[in-house]
Amino acid sequence: MSAECSSYLNADKVLVSGFSCPRAGGDARAVFCCGFQDVKYCCDDPHSFFPYEHSYMWWLSVGALVGLSIAAVVLFAFIITVCVLCYLFISTKPRSKLDPGLSLQTA
Repeated sequence: MSAECSSYLNADKVLVSGFSCPRAGGDARAVFCCGFQDVKYCCDDPHSFFPYEHSYMWWLSVGALVGLSIAAVVLFAFIITVCVLCYLFISTKPRSKLDPGLSLQTA
């Protein structure tokens, strides 16, 4: 079983000639033509989207989790601060009404 990858223009607008999969000297299991319009390669999974290992995705996920955790802590601290300030504002209000100093009388 083999597949034909047609010629294409890469990202630098250079024509790359077509080739057959599997390539000579390449992985014998890579019998499918995978890729996009500007990059094509032989692969062993017809549903593969990238010719690279996916280990870098793990580090992106860890970085995203750390960033989201920091953002959650900051948001939680902000909410707690607002609640404490509201409580202090309400609890320190005078209980009785202040005398405005003017007595209103009807004419």
